[in-house]
Amino acid sequence: MTKFAVKLIKNKYYPLQIPESVEVKHGQYVLVNTEKGEEAAKVFAVSSKIAAIWEKYKPETLLLIRVLNEEEIKELDNIREKENEGYKICKELIAKQNLVMNLIDCKYTFDRRKVTFYYTAPDRVDFRNLLKELTQVFKRVRIDLRHIGVRDETSLCQGCGLCGQPYCCCSFKRQFESINIKLARDQGMPITPGKISGTCGRLLCCLDYEYSNYVEAAQNTPPVGSGVITPDGLGVVAAVNILSGKINVKLQDGKTKEFMKDELEMVDADLNIKIDKPLSYGADEATSAEIRQLEDDKNSSTGNV
Repeated sequence: MTKFAVKLIKNKYYPLQIPESVEVKHGQYVLVNTEKGEEAAKVFAVSSKIAAIWEKYKPETLLLIRVLNEEEIKELDNIREKENEGYKICKELIAKQNLVMNLIDCKYTFDRRKVTFYYTAPDRVDFRNLLKELTQVFKRVRIDLRHIGVRDETSLCQGCGLCGQPYCCCSFKRQFESINIKLARDQGMPITPGKISGTCGRLLCCLDYEYSNYVEAAQNTPPVGSGVITPDGLGVVAAVNILSGKINVKLQDGKTKEFMKDELEMVDADLNIKIDKPLSYGADEATSAEIRQLEDDKNSSTGNV
């Protein structure tokens, strides 16, 4: 039996609970019941492999209410227009009250009974006056002002990262783990904001879920500052590229050469070869203040999307 799913905000797929009396086809628009209310979504047929995984792990499912007719599908364009209009109105009211908050998006439920405004802010915002003015504009509508983090903000967007692939946070990544600068250092990354941060301005998510690969690859790799025997004599490790297995070694004659890990053997001896500063495969390091800004804090992710 074919399984179906719908894709909602953050491109997250939810398995559908379909009543026996309803027939659903791939590509149709349907109405589903979510925590925000009734939302319209497009149906996708799920492969047998994905269906088997879902059967095993039992992810959150959504109840299908009904299949949308042609008139209701046309109504989706009107809802998008109202969302654009609502965004502009709320943006103007925020500027009018000089509130330190950045409006990200405006979303209506299909029945237009609820409108959600997503925003980021560096600190707690007193938006009571804003809410009063919004209730004067959006009558008979439930208003939800939802604070999200900068990582959540990026997850709502569509775009490509430094790797050329779609953002992890709006394609397959569902939860944000805490990321610190140690992950970048251990992976030999250049500690510069432009190289190790994403569009959100925080450390790249892939530093976390790729970390175990680097730990495995780093086994039996001589660390920076250790003495080694090379085909050209004794030396001290000046830099390590873990994944490629290439190691820069400063030799006794003062020259620095690159060797493969398998060409080296560690020695437990003080070789009296000084390396002024460990070599890097990247640019100069960021300052302490820049590093603190890159690391996760309370405004990185709230989980309120």
